[in-house]
Amino acid sequence: MDDTAIAARLHRAATADSRELDRVCERVAEELIAAGVEPPFDVTSSDFAADPFLICADRYWRLRFLQQPSVSTAAECAVWLARHVETGQHVEVSQKWALGYAFITRDTMESWTELSEATATIVGRDDSSCDIAYFATLYHAGKLRSNFWFDELHQFLESSLLSLAAGTHRNDPLFVALRAFAALGSRTITAEHATHLLQEAWTSPGRTRHVIDICLNGLSAAAPFDDQGELLQHHAEEAVTAYPKDHIFRFRLATGEYMRGRYDTALASIDHALRLLPAIGSRGSHKLLQEQYLAKRDLIQEGILRAKRDAEQQRRWDQQTLANEALDHTMQSSTVRAVELVAIFTAAIAFATGSLQITLAGTMPLHDRLWLLGAFGTGLASFALLIVGGTWYITRVRRQL
Repeated sequence: MDDTAIAARLHRAATADSRELDRVCERVAEELIAAGVEPPFDVTSSDFAADPFLICADRYWRLRFLQQPSVSTAAECAVWLARHVETGQHVEVSQKWALGYAFITRDTMESWTELSEATATIVGRDDSSCDIAYFATLYHAGKLRSNFWFDELHQFLESSLLSLAAGTHRNDPLFVALRAFAALGSRTITAEHATHLLQEAWTSPGRTRHVIDICLNGLSAAAPFDDQGELLQHHAEEAVTAYPKDHIFRFRLATGEYMRGRYDTALASIDHALRLLPAIGSRGSHKLLQEQYLAKRDLIQEGILRAKRDAEQQRRWDQQTLANEALDHTMQSSTVRAVELVAIFTAAIAFATGSLQITLAGTMPLHDRLWLLGAFGTGLASFALLIVGGTWYITRVRRQL
């Protein structure tokens, strides 16, 4: 193929609209695949929306991975990246490609034997073998992440020959973020260790957008733990501040708010994410994300309705509780009053009966009878007051308790 003609076609496509640009880049990529030739040009930017050379290279390697979704293809892609992508753009392009191609080929997992065989061809290849192994590690780890195989991802990152061959890249924030993702979703790793890895990746000076994405994805998909929603909302708010036009981060924010029961703000966040979702590029990706966002929106709306029903039910329970308390107070007061009346009525009857006998049947002088009646009445009155006072004291203590 004529390298000059390819470059001219791509230069002309740069001035076309987005759909024509996409069509030309896709066509050139298909021709390169058919000819068995890798893209012969260099990439000097990380603009996946407007740079025709980057878009064409992206389409080319996408087709290559779909044809052969393996670590071996990832190694070949890493070699091309090192030779043709400008150093200042290498991190952004390599991370996007490794994780993106992993997502679209997530249904094709390689066995440990296949990984070992591929690793043998990578290790010791040349001075760049660590870089190649790292890109291949990100690719396979991205598959495991896309399938939410948390324990398998943890095992791969910690002990596989391919991962170990990445050398010093194992300390890169993206690698640590993948470890945090695996730990957050695992049922065998403590939440304390997982969140420690998360904070290590999150606070790294080399943190990229892809690091943020994996961290938020890990918090969203994590095995439930205390303060999960609060942690997700806090980090998502920081991500949205740094990337205000990123629809995925808005979606993560809505998820965190939903976890905390803040349904109104969650609904606003998910609506914002839907507005930011681009309608260009891969229609399959757009449809997949839109369906995911709409499903979350339905859950948030159900949460709003459920919260309203719960609030109404709580209001009724509170009213019933107040009514029950008032009824209980009335019953207690009625019982106390009844006891008091019985005590007084009994004392009055006893006094009337006793005084009648003393008055009618007695032979004592009038002065002695009056004194006896006074003493008798005083005793009965004291008895009645004792009953009333004791009842009041007992019920008072009970009401205080």
